[in-house]
Amino acid sequence: MLLEIRERAQGWMAWAIVILISIPFALWGIQSYLGGGGEPVVASVNGAEITEAQLNQNVQRTRMDMRARLGDAYDPALFEGTGLRERVLNQMIEAQVMLDASQRLGLRVADAVLRSAIAQEPAFQKDGRFDKATYAQVLQYQGLTPAMFEQSLRRRLLDTQLERVVQSTAFATQTEVKQSLRLMHQQRDIRYIKLPHSDFAPSEPPDEDALHAYYEQHPDDFKSPEQVKLSYILLSPETLGADQPVSAADLHALYEERTETLKTPEQRTLRHILIALPADADEAAIAKAREQAAEVRERLLAGEDFATLAGEVSDDPLSADQGGDLGQIERGMLDPIVEQAAFSLDVNELSEPVRSRFGYHLLEVTAIEPSQVPPFDEVADELRKELQSRSAEGAFYDYAERLATLSYEVPDSLVPAAEELGLTVQQSDWLDRSGGEGIFANPKVMTAAFSDDVLNLGNNSELLEPDPQQLQALVLRIDGHRPEALRPFEEVRDDIVTILSTRQAAEAALEAAQTLAERLRQETTPVAEAVEVAGTSYTVEAPGLLERQSSEVPSPVLREAFLLPRPMDEQPSIGTLADGAGDAFVILVSAVQDGQDEALGAEVSAAESRALAQRIGRADFSHFVSGLEASAKIERKALASESAD
Repeated sequence: MLLEIRERAQGWMAWAIVILISIPFALWGIQSYLGGGGEPVVASVNGAEITEAQLNQNVQRTRMDMRARLGDAYDPALFEGTGLRERVLNQMIEAQVMLDASQRLGLRVADAVLRSAIAQEPAFQKDGRFDKATYAQVLQYQGLTPAMFEQSLRRRLLDTQLERVVQSTAFATQTEVKQSLRLMHQQRDIRYIKLPHSDFAPSEPPDEDALHAYYEQHPDDFKSPEQVKLSYILLSPETLGADQPVSAADLHALYEERTETLKTPEQRTLRHILIALPADADEAAIAKAREQAAEVRERLLAGEDFATLAGEVSDDPLSADQGGDLGQIERGMLDPIVEQAAFSLDVNELSEPVRSRFGYHLLEVTAIEPSQVPPFDEVADELRKELQSRSAEGAFYDYAERLATLSYEVPDSLVPAAEELGLTVQQSDWLDRSGGEGIFANPKVMTAAFSDDVLNLGNNSELLEPDPQQLQALVLRIDGHRPEALRPFEEVRDDIVTILSTRQAAEAALEAAQTLAERLRQETTPVAEAVEVAGTSYTVEAPGLLERQSSEVPSPVLREAFLLPRPMDEQPSIGTLADGAGDAFVILVSAVQDGQDEALGAEVSAAESRALAQRIGRADFSHFVSGLEASAKIERKALASESAD
């Protein structure tokens, strides 16, 4: 079809069409240069306009960045509507406000600084060095020209410069450092009692009225997610491999080519006697070991049994009990010196003493299995699969291009493309936006499945490459659609029973904890190692003095313990809490030890001073930017929603 269009688009008629099309483009271009292009403006900052096109480009870049950061956890639903656009627009407004402030202050970014920042960016490097081709490729993928990227980078560096200017004025006084160290390194003597909610489970289930009321009040909790069932064509070398023809000539040619790799290695059955020698042995020890090895060799030549003698004199404990047998060996398995000697012997030939890092060896080869090339018929199937795989990889790109064209030309069915290419249309199970297994675990695939073009318009998807590391191509379409719906009450009744019963148990556990806490506050004697609640004994856990970063107790307990007031009059400070699972806790703090800068040392104090100054600097800069925005003339327009790609 494309070829036919190209052949007919010749002659005076084609030129007439080109001229007619060029006129409005030319006029539009002139109009844009004259300032009347009509580009929608979404905001202005001190007279500088932010256009809708700029906003859309930044929104798309943000999505791409989040996709790269989150990987499989990326959920397109989180980036739909106006929420993301509002956040990105706020960032653009803040950037423009900071740019205005930087220009008023006379801040600049030198070209050398810009070049250095680009060269140091890992994404633009190849083999650890800046690569111009990689730089251009990465920018092209992001839809940027070098000039656009460099302008954007210059602005970011300018923002960083402004941030440093403001933050560099921040400092922490010695009093503030001491106060911070006192709190950050504070230790508290903590005890706690856990009351599991399971111990307070209600004896009767909730009544039907309560179940129905909860169901009606929380409909969003019982909605089945939107789901789709997909038809798809998955293209890979494996799907094409079995159909690729292979000639006998090609098979025999590959057999000849692979002779060396198909060949089985030579194997030798070897036994040895080792006279051990330390690596740092002196000349006297070396001479003695060599002499001992020579004596053993003479005994073997005189007719003594190798296996018997190995068990008697060999210093290799693993092989001595086996008559010195090392089993079958191949090249590359032994010390190179020993291996060279072993592969130079004939069957039943005894070697001279061979020195290795372990000592002196006497070697004897008892059997040799020579290297062999397997018969052609034995490996023909394996070679055929290899050729088919090679052919399939070559055919993959042609098939992928044809699949893309055919599924585009007939957008309402995958059957014609499958029949034309000899492929199979497969069906998925029901899937929600979180995906499923295999290729449906890929966010890119699920984004395409729930895109407006596929889900609402009923078209085939574009050709997808689920995994850049694999040769795979995929086209899909909707085979069935289930919108989000409220599940029937009877289907979720048991879930509601569990929710309400757990909630009731958690409330009872917390009430019991609060009652216990009040009882402990009234007692004047020290808290025992166990306390009784409603006839059940609970252990008082006593981990002792803990810092804020301790992992010895549940984090909610630690957090609450450091929020409690200091104990007074030798009475513990007592509090209660319920964690996310519904379990209740009673927490007791018996003593508080503040961090002391003198005990911590000058190095810790200096590090805290720097960290505190940085925190103050960040807060100062945040207030500075808020002040700039408050004094700037900012005009916004309502944003239209935009679905995620």
